[in-house]
Amino acid sequence: MIELLGLSLSALSKVVTDGGFPKFRAKQIMDYIYQRHVFSMEDMLQLPQTMREWLGTHCTITLPTVVRESTSSDGNTKKLLLRYSDGHQVETVLMKQHYGNSVCLSSQVGCAMGCIFCASTTEGLFRNLTVAEIVGQLLLFESIIKEEVHSIVVMGSGEPLQNFDHTMEALQFIHEKESFNIGYRRMTVSTCGLVPNIYRFAEMELPITLALSLHATTDESRKKIMPIGATYALQDVLDAVAEYYRRTERRVTFEYILIKDVNASEKEAHELGTIAKEFPHCNVNLIPVNGNEHINLYKPSLKAMQEFKSIVESYGVSVTIRKEMGDEIQAACGQLKIQHQQSLKEGML
Repeated sequence: MIELLGLSLSALSKVVTDGGFPKFRAKQIMDYIYQRHVFSMEDMLQLPQTMREWLGTHCTITLPTVVRESTSSDGNTKKLLLRYSDGHQVETVLMKQHYGNSVCLSSQVGCAMGCIFCASTTEGLFRNLTVAEIVGQLLLFESIIKEEVHSIVVMGSGEPLQNFDHTMEALQFIHEKESFNIGYRRMTVSTCGLVPNIYRFAEMELPITLALSLHATTDESRKKIMPIGATYALQDVLDAVAEYYRRTERRVTFEYILIKDVNASEKEAHELGTIAKEFPHCNVNLIPVNGNEHINLYKPSLKAMQEFKSIVESYGVSVTIRKEMGDEIQAACGQLKIQHQQSLKEGML
């Protein structure tokens, strides 16, 4: 069976013509899937019956199944736990922002990076998601909310640059006007710092925002928080990010999780400011650690976080403290999946 999700117009046109049907039918199929959210071939009534029967026999549109859904009390954050046909599960999150709907996509089932603060890495990496599986997360959300998505961030489960080819192909597809028509400037890709693939990403020269999960200001502390720090030296990571900025002219975002007694001292605030000031127009996004049962890590006090922010800002750097939109619904990577598994063990579902 040919999976239609994530096929570009040119690829879908080939499927259609190989089946003996006119090329223009491909645009109609894409309109049904991505604009009208019609996923049954039989319901694509503008297509002739013979073509609908052929599509039903030779092609498929495989959306993940919603296992669990959580919505914040203010309605601004919705998280879905999704199951794919092989039984593996990932999470995706919708955040209603003042500028429009933003969706956080997963790129892998599980994660191999081993960051101590992240729930999605607790069981390791199972597999990469396909282009169709990445695209399917976004399509499912649009079909549920009946609204367009303004922007996407690839910051869910997994390391996007480890699943480089599928992630890039998915983003290029999402950019197509026949699918979601989301501009590259409204896309953000996060990475822990896979140096070779940051350079590959830079060579594509797409105006996508790169968000580096920095989380520490020295090699020693980064190794303790993020095992990848033992593979790539911090300076090598920063050099790769600088090249990305040079090639794309897109400002870089530095993600920095704030963990009490780990990486949130005044000294580290000064070191972070020193690093960030070398990147024109960059933004530092401070993230209070989202504590949950699987880790014993805690966020600093609000006063301490504000002082940390002020120190970094004193270096002429734009700094934000991430709004904690998903705490009440366990919206951080992997948390809903863990919560669901615990509920099953306890016989609550």
